[in-house]
Amino acid sequence: MKNAGAKSALEQQGEETRRGILSAAVECASRHGLEGLTIGHLAKETGMSKSGLFAHFGSKEDLQMATLDAALRIFLKEVVEPAMDREGGLARLIALIDGWLSHIERRVFACGCFFGQSSLEFDSRPGRVRDRIVNLMINWRDLLESEARRAKVKRQLAPKTDPRQLVFELAGMMGQANLEWQLFCDEETFARAQAGIRARLRESATPSGRKALKA
Repeated sequence: MKNAGAKSALEQQGEETRRGILSAAVECASRHGLEGLTIGHLAKETGMSKSGLFAHFGSKEDLQMATLDAALRIFLKEVVEPAMDREGGLARLIALIDGWLSHIERRVFACGCFFGQSSLEFDSRPGRVRDRIVNLMINWRDLLESEARRAKVKRQLAPKTDPRQLVFELAGMMGQANLEWQLFCDEETFARAQAGIRARLRESATPSGRKALKA
């Protein structure tokens, strides 16, 4: 029993060390990109030896994959989970969008949209990392579309509304806000994005949908 307890403590310490490494890895990748994230660079950031880091991540690709998962956990906590308290449909859709804009404005990730940056890095590089990024981006798009479809079923959106087209247009404004904030640090960017997004939603919303947007 004594050995089992000692092993458990060691495992807990190992998990805490790994979390600390990944926190530094997310910060590093946010500033320098996933390709700029190396075992050597991370060793300098954390004060650990390369051999110590290799004990947690056997390769650069493994480190990149783990960093994506760590960034996802942050994104879920900052953007997705708070929106789940809102009623499904337009209220939740606008909460997801507002949460996304807020996490960009608050610089939760130094690069703005962590997954958008990673997409640009790996869009033409086949492999496990690219496949994971594609999967994450699809999941985010599908989440927004599912709430748009739910809103349509609840008659918050006009029958002629195409949920995919709607989300495509909204995502364009979100992406432009991210770009302008990163390049120009324009504090009015988010107000313009929110105004445009709400105008586009009101355009397709029914009276009950407009009420949901104000809720």
